[in-house]
Amino acid sequence: MDDSELEKIRKARLEQLKAQGGGGGGPKVGGPSGAGGQGGQEASRQQEAEARKAMLNQILMPEAADRLGRIRLVKEERATDIENRLMMLAQTGQLRSKVTEEQLKELLNAVADNKEAEKIVVTRRKGWGLDDDDDDLFDL
Repeated sequence: MDDSELEKIRKARLEQLKAQGGGGGGPKVGGPSGAGGQGGQEASRQQEAEARKAMLNQILMPEAADRLGRIRLVKEERATDIENRLMMLAQTGQLRSKVTEEQLKELLNAVADNKEAEKIVVTRRKGWGLDDDDDDLFDL
């Protein structure tokens, strides 16, 4: 998939969303400051989510999209991280075809390995109940 194709798809989807929502390129100017700004932000968030979903549909095979959806049910943060990585790979032109379920599994394992490497667990134990008197036994 080419960058120009993805850009065309994004632009077409953005135009479609603008037509449905009646605009919404940013916060509205000149209305009440509380309600109008929040409505515009909500619309832009929804628009961004729709564009993201459309792009992921272009990137992922149906099986991979299903797996990512199941992952989102359990660990939303991990699913978002994977989506961000996939979108970055697509935008930089590193994806030559749609991502299969097996490729998604490999990406998940790579991310899981990174997360495990970041975690460092330190366990400190006290002397297991040894007293100073027990040290005398070691002198024998």
